[in-house]
Amino acid sequence: MKPATEQLGGEVAPHEALEPWDAFNRRLAQNVHPAGWVNPRPSDRYHLVVIGGGTAGLVTTAIAVALGARVALVERALLGGDCLNVGCVPSKALIEEGRAFAQRTGAGGEGGADFVAALERMRRIRAEISEHDSAERFRGLGADVFLGDATFTGPDTVQVGDAVLRFRRAVVATGTSPAIPSVPGLRASGYFTNETIFSLPARPNRLAVVGGGPIGCELAQAFAAFGTRVTLLEGSDRLLPADDPEASAVVARALAREGVEVVREAIVEEVRAGSLRSRSPDGPLEVEFDALLVAAGRVPNVEGLGLAAAGVAYDRDTGIRVDERLCTANPRIYAIGDVASPMRFTHVADAHARMVVRNALFFGRQKVNDLVIPRCTYTTPELAHVGPSFDDLSTRDDVESLTVPFSSVDRARLDGDEEGFLRVHHEKNGDRIVAATIVGVGAGELISQLTQAITAGVGLGKLADTIFPYPTRAEIIRKAGDAWRRRRLTPRAERAFGLYFRALR
Repeated sequence: MKPATEQLGGEVAPHEALEPWDAFNRRLAQNVHPAGWVNPRPSDRYHLVVIGGGTAGLVTTAIAVALGARVALVERALLGGDCLNVGCVPSKALIEEGRAFAQRTGAGGEGGADFVAALERMRRIRAEISEHDSAERFRGLGADVFLGDATFTGPDTVQVGDAVLRFRRAVVATGTSPAIPSVPGLRASGYFTNETIFSLPARPNRLAVVGGGPIGCELAQAFAAFGTRVTLLEGSDRLLPADDPEASAVVARALAREGVEVVREAIVEEVRAGSLRSRSPDGPLEVEFDALLVAAGRVPNVEGLGLAAAGVAYDRDTGIRVDERLCTANPRIYAIGDVASPMRFTHVADAHARMVVRNALFFGRQKVNDLVIPRCTYTTPELAHVGPSFDDLSTRDDVESLTVPFSSVDRARLDGDEEGFLRVHHEKNGDRIVAATIVGVGAGELISQLTQAITAGVGLGKLADTIFPYPTRAEIIRKAGDAWRRRRLTPRAERAFGLYFRALR
């Protein structure tokens, strides 16, 4: 099943993410890639040229022009980037509609019409949100908005069409694209990525998903909620391999309950129209599908930018090389967001943007290594984490952990959603929090409190003193503080307390 380009009023969708070409996507296009847009005449020299109109580039531009800088913003495709057009906004809309449908109908519901309605609702909301990222809005803010391909022609010049943009500083924020594995027959057979899957005209009866990371798990569960038979193939020995194994196992069990067939340690050997052949430790497997989603990672968008001409070092697999201040090998040029970071999240792009304005335009010394970065996978239950990765933590002998299950939290028990846990990693000889993992309902909201605690240096002892409203799921954080205090009650301390109370008789 492939998205079919639809026509309306003789016009054709300017990008495959905007199919079907209905009234909502027409409105979106008019905002993020307006037909007939005329690029402005360049200024003699810009304080800042921003290449890439996703979250990182838009936030950088908005802050810089608000401070009075002359800024040129360049985007080759759709302003708003992945987050608005093919990432956070459409995926979370579909996920929420899938949850609502599953709650109404129970397991095994067939939601073809509901699926189509969910995508239409998504397109409506996406179009409404796009006003904030529109070319007209940023022109109104004071930026020169150029639509077209940007190519560095020297250490301080960028060309867009016939226009040459001279700059004092430049920021590359070109993001990433889906990685496509070199599997025989894959390209010829037809497949979807996150950039095209939301343009489906109808719900597929059978969906194969290659990749068990956050995108693969979220969309596998969302499609299964509407009654699609989903097979999820992951190359490692568990889903969400970057996360705590016990936490990812909770998510895997939830997917299995909802009908997703998970194949671990799967190697896809060949793809043909409507089927793929794979093997795993359990033997060979033939998977038939009506749609194939490839969610096998991301690659940085570095090709065609003329980075070598600008003296910018990069790697095709890992992206543009930057120092801890986000500066490239060319001191005039910075790189931010997905194209320059392994932490490829919208909120990281936003944080980079705020940092780069200070560092590039005001001689700031902020360091990217000082950021405390949370992340969340929006399955049901959600899985959220902040701090060093599980693999990094497992090699440290100065850190210990404590775990509090949601089954010990009254609100979770009352709601009937008590699966999952909070795991806090703290310094061995103190209460300073190093990292935390939450898997459970609302984990993405709860992780923010622990992110703030790490950022502000608030330890488990202070969290134990904090009053949380009862009954809430957030009480699990106070319970972690209580658990830490109980650990501090050593046998020697217990004897001392015993002597004290005997003295009071």
